[in-house]
Amino acid sequence: MKRIGILGGVSPESTVSYYLRITREYTRRFGDYGYPEILIHSVSFQRFVDWQQTGNWDAMARAMTRIFHTLHTAGAQIGLIAANTLHRVFDEVERESPLPLIHIVDPTAAAIKEAGLSRVGLLGTRYTMEGKFYQDRLASHGIKSIVPEEDERAELHRIIYDELTRGILNDGAKRFCLSVIERLISRGAEGIILGCTEIPLLIRQDDVPVPVFDTAALHADAALREAINWNN
Repeated sequence: MKRIGILGGVSPESTVSYYLRITREYTRRFGDYGYPEILIHSVSFQRFVDWQQTGNWDAMARAMTRIFHTLHTAGAQIGLIAANTLHRVFDEVERESPLPLIHIVDPTAAAIKEAGLSRVGLLGTRYTMEGKFYQDRLASHGIKSIVPEEDERAELHRIIYDELTRGILNDGAKRFCLSVIERLISRGAEGIILGCTEIPLLIRQDDVPVPVFDTAALHADAALREAINWNN
């Protein structure tokens, strides 16, 4: 069984969900408590926010690479970046990481294809919704993504950073997100990617009439499968 190393803290709210998902999913499926060991390196979120706001993605990539070296030294054998936005520099980090890393889009795309879908709406930070790194990775799996309108993207970004990353959940934000989802569906989205690991704290499958893809849960499940060499 492999030891999992998680780069977390971006934000703490979603990092907790990774830990709980891996441990609970193992116990749910196998009935005991033999889940893999997990190492979490929780970063100072403000540094990462500053790098994002100033566009200093190179500094972020270097810091992330150092973190995976630290996790490797501590005994981790596979690595996860517990945030969608940080995957903007995945390729740079992967090249220098001593650990094999699991990209968050890959298990998400696999779940979308398993559901028989090829056109999905994408919610996330503006970096994720407006950057090519995420949509291009989806496209490499044969999946077309649709993003909200510019004003909707700005408000989603604000909700994520000002509320969800701080554990603030309110009905107004939920209503707004659901209205955005409705418009994406009207534009042809067959499913919705919750492409920010905090959004599943607010939006659940029961809230939405089309399939919802929780990237944090799918990413955590992929790590569990890899850690225990389980493919069923």
